[in-house]
Amino acid sequence: MRWAVVVFPGTNCELDCHHVVADVLGQPVEYVWHKDTRLEGFDAVILPGGFSYGDYLRTGAIARFSPIMGAVADFAAAGRPVIGICNGFQILLEAGLLPGALRRNEGLKFRCHDVHLRVENGATAFTNRCRPGQVLRVPIKHGEGNYYADPATIDELERTGRVVLRYATPEGAVTAEANPNGSLNNIAGIVNERGNVFGMMPHPEIAAEAILGMEDGRLIFESIVASVEGRVAHVR
Repeated sequence: MRWAVVVFPGTNCELDCHHVVADVLGQPVEYVWHKDTRLEGFDAVILPGGFSYGDYLRTGAIARFSPIMGAVADFAAAGRPVIGICNGFQILLEAGLLPGALRRNEGLKFRCHDVHLRVENGATAFTNRCRPGQVLRVPIKHGEGNYYADPATIDELERTGRVVLRYATPEGAVTAEANPNGSLNNIAGIVNERGNVFGMMPHPEIAAEAILGMEDGRLIFESIVASVEGRVAHVR
């Protein structure tokens, strides 16, 4: 299995993603520059976190027009797994590969701390190594992670099991206090209709090793490996 980590000007989490894939999972991985236009030969794509193009205009708004995004769209259309983490999630939304938008955090403050995530759907290409209802501890570091969509879109996401991760207490209770940014329905991560494009605000790549005190994020990456190498079908 061969991974691509897409790098935009302003990306700052590409090294962490590369490290987890190469050194923790032992998988082949390469950086792909935003001006590249091809993703042939790759089996999974990561859009990592950071501040692409300085977050000018809106988070992800300029990165959406990078040459590589045409190849990312084609890669996703072919049913292959794409994960966007934090700024990568913002880019996927701007590119129309996922529905909704991410607004400024409630309270207008940058949030950087650990959160707890309840796994709502364990039957996706990104969570098949998790149990439904399992609580993961993963850090956040963002200023615009407040997920929003119109009521019809929220209803569809909930009804079809496309809300994959939700902010919760360590015990798994979904409460306002557990919501770090004001996201509707405590939404922390969603998938597209086909189930192969996933966006999440928390950073699993910095919660994947015992030495860091957190390993739950590793389950996200291991799920992608299982889905691709094990040919696990999670297409809706």
